Amino acid sequence: MPDTYDLVVLGSGTAAQVASSRARAAGWTVAVIDHRPFGGTCALRGCDPKKMLVSGEEAIDAAWRMRGHGVEGELRIAWPDLMAFKRTFTGPVPEKQEKRYRDQGIDAFHGLARFTGPDAVIVNGEELKARHILIATGARPVPLGISGEEHVATSDDFLELESLPSRVAFIGGGYIAAEFSHLAARAGAKATVLQRGARMLPRFDPDLVGWLMERFDELGVDVRTGAAVRRVEETDQGFLVHAVVDGREQTVAADLVVHAAGRVPDLEALDLAAAGVALDGGRLKLNEFLQSVSNPRVYAAGDAASSGPPLTPVSSHDAKVAAANLLKGNHAKPDYRGVPSVAFTLPPIASVGLSEAEAHAQGLRVRVKSERVPQWYTARRLAERVYGFKTLVEEDTGRILGAHLVGPHADEVINLFGLAIRHGLTAADLRGTMFAYPTGASDIGYML
Repeated sequence: MPDTYDLVVLGSGTAAQVASSRARAAGWTVAVIDHRPFGGTCALRGCDPKKMLVSGEEAIDAAWRMRGHGVEGELRIAWPDLMAFKRTFTGPVPEKQEKRYRDQGIDAFHGLARFTGPDAVIVNGEELKARHILIATGARPVPLGISGEEHVATSDDFLELESLPSRVAFIGGGYIAAEFSHLAARAGAKATVLQRGARMLPRFDPDLVGWLMERFDELGVDVRTGAAVRRVEETDQGFLVHAVVDGREQTVAADLVVHAAGRVPDLEALDLAAAGVALDGGRLKLNEFLQSVSNPRVYAAGDAASSGPPLTPVSSHDAKVAAANLLKGNHAKPDYRGVPSVAFTLPPIASVGLSEAEAHAQGLRVRVKSERVPQWYTARRLAERVYGFKTLVEEDTGRILGAHLVGPHADEVINLFGLAIRHGLTAADLRGTMFAYPTGASDIGYML
């Protein structure tokens, strides 16, 4: 092993994989460090395993919708079998990732790293020197700051449950609460969501979220907005979650309480002060090239950088930008135009580009088209009652500024709107495109 590496990467997720591979391909000596199994959040504890579980939920949902339309009989989720199915994907990931590093000539270290100076980190008592260091440590659940916080499980814990408890309470109302409450309810659990804000899924269009909430009601998910959780109490029967909802104290009994209140960059254990890496409100202070403003040896990417939306494609994009700047000097800047976001509820809800409020705040002349369309063929053939859209087109240029979808295939169709936004396509361009019919994409022309 070298005395000094060209690049030491902290983390082993998407950003770490992309940046380390590019640096090694350029002939650099590279080391990666992670105290958790190699693979990162998306592959092991996030989007990939979550959607493996959603596959079982999709089968249940399809049968429920088609009951009385030619499909009979009851289906149920066998939770241990569904979890085993998920592990067919997640189980091999760490070993595959370590082999990939070995095959590329990248040195891999298991352990918790911390800085010992501006160009050095220590792991398992061994100090590694580096010309450059990339922070790609991902994110962690934001501290709740409540009594009994130690009783609250994380989303990581939920994704490893051997059996599903009969009563699950979620603290928070974003992606995790929405997706996991749908899954839990379809698997037979009583799900309660305690959301501090005025509505669920605040990152998505409020009108479309309102349409989606009908599905929460049909599933029996108890959503309580304006709910400030004060403490979690352990009892002989499980847990009691004490909250203040619209000024009144309420208590929710649960067998499992899940943290769904958001995540922050996972930087706490790094001892950034030892490296002279500055923070601003708990986030790294970076310049436009994803470089630390106070220590030019250090770059960051993905959730740890917290520069763009907290999404896996952004982590990969950040890593490409950081690698380009490391290898050839600062010249590349991240471009987050047209990054779609999806919550994998059933049906899914998706968004890309500007919201209606953002477009008006920027003073843009915008044409907004919004409609709920359960009568369209895409929804009718699936017996889906929740289907709608909102699109934003600039009046003068015809450029697509934003698209917001809920319903069948929203998670796929949103990518076409993202493509249009990123590459400056107009509404006329999309309307003039011939899509395969009948597909979800063939509805795009009618949405514009």
